[in-house]
Amino acid sequence: MVLVNRAVSATLDNVAWVSRVRTMNRKIHSTVSSSSKPDSVRIQHPRSEDSDPETANGASGSLETRVYTRKKRLKQEALEPLEKKSQQLCGLPDIEEFAFKKNTRSSKRSTTETNISVASASTAGRSTETIITPTSTKTAGNPPENWVQVLEGIRQMRSSGDAPVDSMGCDKAGSFLPPLERRFAVLLGSLLSSQTKDQVNNAAIHRLHQNGLLTPEAIDKADESTIKELIYPVGFYARKATYMKKIAKICLEKYNGDIPSSLDDLLALPGIGPKMAHLILHIAWNDVQGICVDTHVHRICNRLGWVSRPATKQKTSSPEETRVALQQWLPKEEWVAINPLLVGFGQTICTPLRPRCEACSVAKLCPAAFKEASSPSSKLKKSKQSKEL
Repeated sequence: MVLVNRAVSATLDNVAWVSRVRTMNRKIHSTVSSSSKPDSVRIQHPRSEDSDPETANGASGSLETRVYTRKKRLKQEALEPLEKKSQQLCGLPDIEEFAFKKNTRSSKRSTTETNISVASASTAGRSTETIITPTSTKTAGNPPENWVQVLEGIRQMRSSGDAPVDSMGCDKAGSFLPPLERRFAVLLGSLLSSQTKDQVNNAAIHRLHQNGLLTPEAIDKADESTIKELIYPVGFYARKATYMKKIAKICLEKYNGDIPSSLDDLLALPGIGPKMAHLILHIAWNDVQGICVDTHVHRICNRLGWVSRPATKQKTSSPEETRVALQQWLPKEEWVAINPLLVGFGQTICTPLRPRCEACSVAKLCPAAFKEASSPSSKLKKSKQSKEL
């Protein structure tokens, strides 16, 4: 009787255990998706030493139950391969590095180019010829419409001569000095004029004259710190003081205290670009080889629609592009006068910000008139003009 009770007890225990396993199996299946492939897990349960072999489903020594579980899929993101950059990233250019680099003056020939030969003296007694390629669809003999009327209107507005360039421009630098010293003063004044207003530039030249530093000998002997103090606050005064020392040494060693007389030699000086070189040739040597285009001339020519990029109607992107494009159609007798004329016009009326279009007598002929002016008077003037038309 005792043996029977033990067998029944063991059987009941195994049945209870199997029931619990089945319940757990159903819960597991209810938490997973039916689309995943299940994995079987075999669970072995120890059977009682006194259990009946028939109650253990024929297994010897243990009770086996298969439980199906699902492996949770991990969301894997495909890693994109890193592409090697073919070009190295370049750092931002030094804003003070405004020296002109010779290798940027490349001459390209094409079947549609208009050749403008600019005679220039070079070293070793060898003459060179610069080929200027057109940067505008406008060619010689095909100037922009109404340009003569616009130019005459600007001359009338500039007749008062009240712009800073009229009294403090680079051509006024050292005007009271002998020719040799004046040429060097013009060179220094042109160098200091970059990124500097005429009033500030004129004051710096005056301080250099008061301290006897308008000759290459004096600049060469002076301390760079002294030069910095005298020319401050011109734009990039520290870099320009270094350039002044280098230029003075070059003038003493190569030109006997004078300045270069050719375009290429001027461009070889540290800190001297095309705008400065042409300006120096105009003033110091009375040699016209190109138009002096600064930020005012560049801006106004684009506003008037006088220049554009090659085979497009887009604006030119730099003063040098503007110079080359302007030289394609502007008569050479206007090359010298155009700079002070447009510079003064840009300082008084056609200013960089909020141009005074309401005071401009050629606004009706300007494609950009009233488009950049946002003052109430400008809008009123524009509405009146539209009604007249």
